[in-house]
Amino acid sequence: MVRANGITLHTQRLDPPGPAVDGRTGPTPTAVLIHGMASDTMASWYFTLAEPLSRAGFPTVLYDLRGHGRSERPATGYALDDFVDDLAALLDSLDVTGPLLLLGNSFGGTIAFGYAARHPDRVAGIVTVESGPPVPEWMRRVRERLARVAARLPRAGAVTEIGARRGRVAAQRAAETQRMLTDTSLAQELPASPLPTAGALAAIGCPVLCLYGGDSAVVELAPTVRGLLPQTRVVVLPDQKHTVLIDRPEEVRRLVFAWLAEECSLDVAQPTTA
Repeated sequence: MVRANGITLHTQRLDPPGPAVDGRTGPTPTAVLIHGMASDTMASWYFTLAEPLSRAGFPTVLYDLRGHGRSERPATGYALDDFVDDLAALLDSLDVTGPLLLLGNSFGGTIAFGYAARHPDRVAGIVTVESGPPVPEWMRRVRERLARVAARLPRAGAVTEIGARRGRVAAQRAAETQRMLTDTSLAQELPASPLPTAGALAAIGCPVLCLYGGDSAVVELAPTVRGLLPQTRVVVLPDQKHTVLIDRPEEVRRLVFAWLAEECSLDVAQPTTA
């Protein structure tokens, strides 16, 4: 539990078991894995990519966003800037001073872009899964999604119905999401967040990898991302939805490690098991 930006954040840190990544003259980037909004926690990264990155030589940091998982849940403070401030303060508290490889799932990717817009010199690469930078079109989608969830979950039997269709863990997460939306101003503050300027986002010069599910509406953001950040490599996974990180972890790992070798000039040997 790490105190950062005035709150306590639940954090995991995985140190590489072996030598640093080959093929780089400077310090090896620290991989920072940022989960999505509302029903997500750092577990989605912990059970998919955290250990493979660590075993490949990357110091790896995961954390539960404010209001999520085991992190503190203040009643207010849920604008995009608050989440970016949390990340910056957490890195300071952990004394992470070198380059960063930011990986974000869903809204976690938006936080990664927001941080890179403020600190472009710190970020060596960005990987997002089913996400986009903080532009008005993406934030409109976030607002609509939060509004649908906030309207649906309090209905009688909604959580039970989710459990019947998707299992016990999904029901538990739905109930926790309902409590978070009831106890905090997230659904109101986040959609109203001040956004970085297009110029600040376009100044992000590091390599970018964006993965999308072919059956997810989020893939519609790909042209916007490419237009804003021409260096972006976009990969669409056919027949996949918004949960592609959980549903296709092996393919996500393969794509990420191939991109690290080709675009970031990091000679990493991909672990064969999760």
